[in-house]
Amino acid sequence: MSAMTKTERVMAALRGEPVDHVPVSLWGHNYLKEWTPDGLAEAMLDFHRKYDWDYMKVNPRASYHVEDWGAKYEPTGDPHRAPVFVGGPIKAVRDWNNLWVLDPHKGVLGEHLKALESIRDGLAGNAPWLQTVFSPLGVAKYLVGNNMDIVRAHMREDANSVHYGLSVIARTFAEYATRCLELGASGIFFATTGWASSDALGEEDYVLFGKKYDLEVLEAVRDRGTFNVLHNCGQNIFFNLLSYYPVHAISWAATLPGNPRLKDAFDLTDKALMGGISEKTTLRSGTPAQVATEAREALRQTNGIRFLLAPGCSIPTTCPEANLWALKAAIL
Repeated sequence: MSAMTKTERVMAALRGEPVDHVPVSLWGHNYLKEWTPDGLAEAMLDFHRKYDWDYMKVNPRASYHVEDWGAKYEPTGDPHRAPVFVGGPIKAVRDWNNLWVLDPHKGVLGEHLKALESIRDGLAGNAPWLQTVFSPLGVAKYLVGNNMDIVRAHMREDANSVHYGLSVIARTFAEYATRCLELGASGIFFATTGWASSDALGEEDYVLFGKKYDLEVLEAVRDRGTFNVLHNCGQNIFFNLLSYYPVHAISWAATLPGNPRLKDAFDLTDKALMGGISEKTTLRSGTPAQVATEAREALRQTNGIRFLLAPGCSIPTTCPEANLWALKAAIL
């Protein structure tokens, strides 16, 4: 087969058509540079160009979703440590009723649209790219310091207030996701941040507090993006429940307990599959040979069809460069 462009390769993989090689990409935080639009764009473009990935998943600071509502996170100054939560707008359950729909062009959201413009211009059409958008429950968790326990307690105390907050968050990010695609993003990377798992909620509670608001965001971009991805973090995920979501690919940690293996997922969804690399173990502490072996096993399970090789979540900042190069080499 003749060589394909990155866009041709990714789009063919999403459709389940033959590719010259399986698309591959990695992504992670740059805790020092992700605090300004220029810094974020520079970090994303430098990492993409260094390894010549087939697509880019923009990895902004996780707190960008909530800062315009008054949640405060401070950088640690350590390249290997995430920012710390210092306060936010939700002090009691009734405070969910005080949230308002944000203007995506203002504040921190507006700054990230500027970063996306720089990323778009820097990529110059060379590769597909996605902006990360958390699910409404994921945003709610960051409003209270990335603490699931507080959100769960508020669900039990006053479900109506939590539902109001989630509806505001969903409306905000349905509009924001639309703006990202209008700027030229190929799609959004919609992350459930650990909520779509039996470790976090019962399935009925996820249907009640998660699914409705997830779909409000995803339906807004269903016919706009060409590369929308659903990402389910962690283990014991509700794969079947979310397998019908209106996206082009499903991303998950296929090597973690309670999650379907790559080869089994073909029978569970008609979406493209994204994953196969254990970012917290093999990629971080394994040898290059072990990374290559895991990549080849992912290719064996999928036959390289309807598949994009990727980590199960953001890669740690301490992954050795040799392992990243080994992953890239394994699919060529």
